[in-house]
Amino acid sequence: MRMLHTMLRVGDLDRSISFYSEVLGMRVLRREDYPDGKFTLAFVGYGSEKDHTVLELTYNWGTAGYDLGNAFGHIAIEVDDAYRACEGVRKAGGRVVREAGPMKHGTTVIAFIEDPDGYKIEFIQKGTQFR
Repeated sequence: MRMLHTMLRVGDLDRSISFYSEVLGMRVLRREDYPDGKFTLAFVGYGSEKDHTVLELTYNWGTAGYDLGNAFGHIAIEVDDAYRACEGVRKAGGRVVREAGPMKHGTTVIAFIEDPDGYKIEFIQKGTQFR
């Protein structure tokens, strides 16, 4: 078994694709409209679905936003330098919601950003999370 993807419902697919590709450097792997179901799926990631876990962005036609609730936590992405990654997000117009630095009660260097729909994305600095 292996994890294939995580699905996020988005209110504006093009805006989300721009964020994940231009701000986070993912590529669009595939995109398909389902007219009978009135939805579009776009898969984005850092490598092929054959070898990597990816994100499925689901746009339900005519739905501009969602109540994110309080059960979902975040997506985690390993970065070489969390401080530099936050600066890149800021320069690209993204939102940093927790500056890079050691996590409370630990030494792992983390930061949090938010995608256009409000989903949290954690940056974990490479080499700091496992001891």
